[in-house]
Amino acid sequence: MSFFDEGDEPTRVRTRAARPRRPATASRGPAPPDRQTARTRQAVAIVGLIVLLVLVVLFVNGCLNTRKDNALKDYNRNVTAVIDDSDNSVGKGFFQLMAQGASNTQELQVQVNQLRLNADQDVERAKGFDVPGDMAAAQRYLELVLNFRAEGLKKIADRIPSALGRGQTSQTAINHIAGEMQLFLASDIVHAQRVAPLIKDALSKNGISGQRIAGSRFMPDVAWLSPATIADRLGRGTGTSATGAPTPGLHGHGLLSTAIGDKVLTPKATGAVNTVPASANPAITVKFANQGEHDESNVKVSIRLTGGGKTIAQTKTIAQTKAKTDATVSIPLGQQPPVGVGTVLTVSIGKVPGETNLTNNRSEYSVIFTR
Repeated sequence: MSFFDEGDEPTRVRTRAARPRRPATASRGPAPPDRQTARTRQAVAIVGLIVLLVLVVLFVNGCLNTRKDNALKDYNRNVTAVIDDSDNSVGKGFFQLMAQGASNTQELQVQVNQLRLNADQDVERAKGFDVPGDMAAAQRYLELVLNFRAEGLKKIADRIPSALGRGQTSQTAINHIAGEMQLFLASDIVHAQRVAPLIKDALSKNGISGQRIAGSRFMPDVAWLSPATIADRLGRGTGTSATGAPTPGLHGHGLLSTAIGDKVLTPKATGAVNTVPASANPAITVKFANQGEHDESNVKVSIRLTGGGKTIAQTKTIAQTKAKTDATVSIPLGQQPPVGVGTVLTVSIGKVPGETNLTNNRSEYSVIFTR
């Protein structure tokens, strides 16, 4: 028997043959740029990079310039501060002490030494400054200025005890103190001629304006260079003690001679009449001597001419005369004297503290001025 019934045909299953797939085609990207476009893009990128680098350089330079300007300004402010302290705290304090030295003999050296310590601190303070390269020269001179002041104060303080003594030891110390005062004057000159101009030049070269550049005047008066001034302020070498009383010993001056031009006059007491050629402003030359045992200060020499209906008087003050030493002073008459008439010229040396003999301090002369 057949598995299938007769008459039945097996069912045909029709199958569709699978179509072969087309291979996937790769997606197409943008077309590469042409050579000209590529070069343009490269040029733009390079220009952008250059601009960026320039901006970075400008920014960095700007920061550096600002930093440099600030450093220069800070240095100038530091110099101003230390110079102000040196002038006002140290300098003024020192000269005030010296001006009152005669009434402060016990503490004077200690007080001057204290100011010297302050001056040393100013030196160390300046050495610690942050100094820009443009200020290097100014810094060297600044340290020189401050060292001059500290050195001068130290040397003067060391001499004060001897200066407050008596005799030649005192005078020698006073002379040394007057010499040390030169350091203070030199410090003012160096600051004015070097420190301040160099700072100003450095600021100007960097386009910085509107800054205060400190001036400096440590020494208030050049009279402090004179031993006579030192002696007077310390109450020594002036014929007086610290209290103003005359020191023990001989005091006084004696008139030696008087001349007008080349003509040495003969005193009136002898009966002589002196004939002198007239001039518009004759000078009277007076020679006198310190005949005492002490130096004297502020010695006044006076002249007075009377006759022809008028009186002409002049006075000149000598800062100091030395013991046992001659002195000469020339005093202009100040105007033309009467001509062709008799006149009397009176010359006198002022009394100093402790002077008792005045017989040789004054003399009169008969004088006729001729054409």
